[in-house]
Amino acid sequence: MFRFGVDYYPEHWPEERWALDARLMQEAGFNTVRLAEFAWSRLEPAPGRFDFDWLDRAIAILQERGLQVVLGTPTASPPPWVMAMHPDAHRVLPSGLRVAYGNRRNYCPTHAGYRERGRIITQAMAEHYAHHPAVIGWQIDNEFGDRCYCEHCRAAFHVWLQHKYQSLDALNEAWGTVFWSQVYTEWSQIPVPLETAAPFGDGSHNPGLALDYYRFLSDQYVAFQREQVAILRRRCPGHFITHNMMGAGYDRLNYFDLAADLDFVSWDNYRRMQWTFRPEVIPSEAALSHAAMRGLKHKNFWVMEQQAGAGGWQIVSVAPRPGELRLWAYQSIAHGADAIIFFRWRTARFGTEQYWHGLLEHDGRAGRRYAEIKQMGAEIARVGAEIAGSEVRADIAILLDYDSRFAFQIQANNPAFQYTNHLHDIYQAFHRRNLAVDVVSGRDDFSRYKLLIAPALYVLTEETARRIEAFVQNGGVLMTTPRTGVKDATNTVVNMPPPGLLAGVCGVEVEEYDSLPEGVSQPLAFVQSDFHNGPPPHARIWCDVLRPSSAQPVALYTQDYYAGKPAITENRYGAGRAVYVGTFGDGQLYAALVDWLLDLANLRSEISTPPGVEWSTRWRGDRPIHFVLNHTRERQPVNLKGRMRNLLNGEALESGVLELPPYQVTILTAEPVDDPMEDKVSGEKLAGAYGR
Repeated sequence: MFRFGVDYYPEHWPEERWALDARLMQEAGFNTVRLAEFAWSRLEPAPGRFDFDWLDRAIAILQERGLQVVLGTPTASPPPWVMAMHPDAHRVLPSGLRVAYGNRRNYCPTHAGYRERGRIITQAMAEHYAHHPAVIGWQIDNEFGDRCYCEHCRAAFHVWLQHKYQSLDALNEAWGTVFWSQVYTEWSQIPVPLETAAPFGDGSHNPGLALDYYRFLSDQYVAFQREQVAILRRRCPGHFITHNMMGAGYDRLNYFDLAADLDFVSWDNYRRMQWTFRPEVIPSEAALSHAAMRGLKHKNFWVMEQQAGAGGWQIVSVAPRPGELRLWAYQSIAHGADAIIFFRWRTARFGTEQYWHGLLEHDGRAGRRYAEIKQMGAEIARVGAEIAGSEVRADIAILLDYDSRFAFQIQANNPAFQYTNHLHDIYQAFHRRNLAVDVVSGRDDFSRYKLLIAPALYVLTEETARRIEAFVQNGGVLMTTPRTGVKDATNTVVNMPPPGLLAGVCGVEVEEYDSLPEGVSQPLAFVQSDFHNGPPPHARIWCDVLRPSSAQPVALYTQDYYAGKPAITENRYGAGRAVYVGTFGDGQLYAALVDWLLDLANLRSEISTPPGVEWSTRWRGDRPIHFVLNHTRERQPVNLKGRMRNLLNGEALESGVLELPPYQVTILTAEPVDDPMEDKVSGEKLAGAYGR
C-alpha cells in the first residue's frame, strides 16, 4: 500500500474543527496521518499523570474517515516540568554556554534523568496504543540531534573511551598526546572539545580526541533511540518503527548507525528554503538526499515531512510555485519513497512556526496548495498500488564516510572545501545524465556495482581499503579524489604518501600538494585531445601533484611550478581500473569525467533530457516505471523511445516528442502491443533503452 498523508496537530485547534479537517483529508486522498510528536505537555501534563483521552478522540475521528495513524514519541520537545525537574539536562553548546528553555531539541542525549523520562512517556504511549486498530507505526523523537558538551557528556565520554581503548597508554598512543605535552594520566583529565580551548579561533583540539567525541555523541543518540525502540518492539510488535532524518546534508550523526535499529528510514524534504530568492531549486540536491536515505538500509523509505508551503520562523521563505509541491513529491517517489506525508496540515496561528506554511492557510481555508495535493491524491489512488514496493536499481555507488565527514569538520584542509558539496558536485554529473546512483558505507558490499566513487576518503581504515581493492581487482571501476588515504581511524596522518592504503590500487602517490586561495584556479589539459570538447575544466581548491608508479596520466596541470605534472591518472589493477582525480575541480570537470568513467565501466546513459528535466526509473520485476519531471519554468520536449502509456491518465503515447509543461510530471510504462512476439521484443528493447 502506498502511504499518502499529512502531519496533523489536533492539539492546536478547537475540537469542533477536527471532523472538518478529517473530511478534507479524506477528500484529498490521504490515508495516513502523523500525530503527537510534539504533544508531550498534553500527553503527560504532570509527572506520571497521563491524558490520552483527547488523542483517542482525534484518532477516532480520523479513523472514521479511513485514516490510519503514525504516532511520534514526543521526546524532541519536553514540557517545562521535565526540564525544571532536570535543569542540567539542557544541552551545552561548544562555547560552554548552556541553552535556555524555549525551543526544541535542546536536551542532552546522555542525561540519565532525561532518558528515563523519555522511557516513561514512550512506555505509557506504547501500552495505551499497542492494540489500537488505527495505529500502524511509530516515529522516534524528531530530527535527531545536535551535539552537547556538558559534564554528563564528559563523564559518559570517559566511560566510552575506557571501553574503546582499555588503557590510557593506548589512548595516548592513538591520539599522539605527546604533542604539546597533553599526555593524560587519569581518565578524568580528558576534556570535551569546547571551542574555548582556542578562544581566538587560531587552533583546535587534538584531532584524535575531537573525532572520537563526534563518534561518541553519535553513539549517544543511537543509544537514546534504541531505548525507545526496545520498548516499542516489546509492547507493539505489530507496528513499524522509523525516525525522520534530514537528508544527505545533515552531518552531525552517523546515519548508517542510526538507521540500523529501524524498520525503514524516513526523512524530511524541504526544497524552497533559501532566503536568497534564487530562481530555481536544484533538483539534484533532493535526489542526492533520496539516494542517501535509500542507501542507509538499501530499501525504500518514507518522506515523513514533504514540503507543503513556504517555510519560515522569523523570515518567510520563497513560496512554492504552482505545481512544485506535486513535482517535489513525485521526485521523492521516483527515487524510492513509498510514502509521502506532507508537513503540515494547517498553518499554525501561534508559536515559533507561525510562518511555516501548511496545506491550509492560517484561517483554515483550503486554497491552491490543498487543491494541488488533492489532484495528486486522486492520481495516487490510481497508481499507488503499482508503485509501492517497486525499487530503484543502480550500477553506480558513491561512498559516504562519516569518519571522513567528521574529520573534515575538525580540519577542513581548505576553507572552501565542504564534504557534502563535494559529494553533490560529483553526484550532479550522474544525475544530469539520468543515472541511478546508490549511496553506500564502507561496510557495504561493493560487488553489486560496476562503478564506485569514493570522494575524499580522508579517514581510511584497512577494512575499507581491502574492500575497495577487492572491488577493483575483480573488475570494478573506482574513482577517488584528493585527501584520500591521509588519515587512519585515530585521525592520525599515516606514515606513507596519499592516497595511503590505496596507493597500490591507484598506481600513484601524491608527491606534494597545493591548497589554493579563494578565487584561484587553473585550466587542466587532457592528454588525449578528443577527451573533452569545450572550455577546459578548472582545478580549484586543491591540487595534488601526482607521481605515477603504474598509472597513466589523463590530465595535466597547466600553470604554477607543477605545470605539466599529472592532475588525473588511470591505473589498471587486476581486472579493473582506478582513477585518481587530484583536484576538486568544477562542474565541468566531473561532467567531462562521467562519460569516460561510464565507458570504463561498460555502462551507458541512454536517456537524454533537456537541462532541468529529470528521468528516473523504478522497477517492478522486469517492468520499468519511468518518472519524467520538468523542474523548469518552461515547457520542455522529451524524446520517447517506443510506445508508452501515461499511468496518471491512461493516455497511450507513440514514439516521438512529449511536451512537458512547467513543473509537471508524467509517469510512463511500456505500452503492450497486439503481437505477443512483438510485445516480447519491444519490452526487451525498452528495458535496455531505459537503463535496466
